[in-house]
Amino acid sequence: GARIEEAAARALNTVRQVMPARLRHRIDALQITAVERPGSRTDPQVDSGVIMALSAAVHARQVLRFDYSPPRGEDDGVWTPPRRVQPHHLVSRGGRWYLVAWDLDREDWRTFRADRITPRTPAGPRFTPRELPGGDVAAFVTGRFRGSGGSDGSGDWPCRGEVILDLPAAVVSRYTRDGLVEELGPNRCRLVLGSWSWPGLAAAIGRFDADFEVVGPPELKDAFEHLARRYAAATGPRPPLTG
Repeated sequence: GARIEEAAARALNTVRQVMPARLRHRIDALQITAVERPGSRTDPQVDSGVIMALSAAVHARQVLRFDYSPPRGEDDGVWTPPRRVQPHHLVSRGGRWYLVAWDLDREDWRTFRADRITPRTPAGPRFTPRELPGGDVAAFVTGRFRGSGGSDGSGDWPCRGEVILDLPAAVVSRYTRDGLVEELGPNRCRLVLGSWSWPGLAAAIGRFDADFEVVGPPELKDAFEHLARRYAAATGPRPPLTG
């Protein structure tokens, strides 16, 4: 109900291969973005039916109606109307599930905790997706949790780059913390990651010990070239000591 580990992801893919085509869309509709950070608390469990309903609404681009319960200990008994949103992404962060959506009544982007959502039926009409501020769901969600929750979606990282890694997404997502990982194939994924410096970002990507392609920006490519020269110099012959 809260996490998808590497073994579970492999099992899900295996099951999909043997499922009839008429049922395979149930798996394909489960679109989840992992925005991970470490956490040690006991995380609330989310009903799998809720996760499937939210994911299906994101996949179908249908307006979602749901009841949203107040935080624990803050229920004043006052009835609140259902929320109406255009669901954009289902996000896993630190062991909790969140729905990133455009709130139709408040006319703004909102992040809802999935364990407090009770979907209503039927689903609403289809909609044309809006562009998320900044275009990067990982940066947007991270910025909200850091308190820079304005609409710019900057994520508060001064340096952010994108690479294609020759590794399974399930492996990379376990070590990305605030990164965004998108599966491109069984052993290939897209990684968007931030850091406080370009050399620091290049070093963080290099620790995966896999072949990769730099998508951008140019500053990240320059940082890799800089580190390559530094590492090459460190392994070359040293000048003889004098005196």
